[in-house]
Amino acid sequence: MQPLTGAGEWRIGGFGGVEGLATFLRDEGVDLLIDATHPFAETMSLHAAEAASRTGISLFTLLRPAWERRTDDRWIEVSGLDEAALAVPEDARAFLALGGQHIGAFAERTDAHFIVRMVDRPRQAPPLASCELIIGRPGETVADEVELFRSRSVTCVVSRNSGGGSYEKIQAARELGIPVIMIVRPAPPPGPTYATIDALLAAID
Repeated sequence: MQPLTGAGEWRIGGFGGVEGLATFLRDEGVDLLIDATHPFAETMSLHAAEAASRTGISLFTLLRPAWERRTDDRWIEVSGLDEAALAVPEDARAFLALGGQHIGAFAERTDAHFIVRMVDRPRQAPPLASCELIIGRPGETVADEVELFRSRSVTCVVSRNSGGGSYEKIQAARELGIPVIMIVRPAPPPGPTYATIDALLAAID
């Protein structure tokens, strides 16, 4: 997927681990690091914390709030992908809202059918015995997601608790009474965290 860019200088790609990131920070004269990675990008957040510590610069983390379970939600909370794969019921028609790089854990579930949505078409077919691939972005409204789930006879949804956008699929599952196998977040990174950009910028000022 081609990343969106805006004003300022951009670097796209990895740094080469903690030492590579620390070297980049030193070479560029960076004096403040903002970790705005995905809530499940645990390794990158740990690398950012270690690199900031090694270079002696301040670290601020933008961490959007997790989705909160409502009383009418049917969540099955699990700790990771392997546990999520085991939680998928036999003969389920499971919607995987995970991204292509995370579906390998479900490859051994030959007793279920998977509906997989990806923004870009993968170079290789998903490693799943029975699946349907949907290319496109998440639905813009709850009604879009409800229609998708109904049209594919979805019986459960597998999602990570990323928070933020794409909540429509969770709302659609609630409306249809479909269980959601929800992967809980890893522990937050060390140091101060802020739920919004405005709060983070206020702390920097």
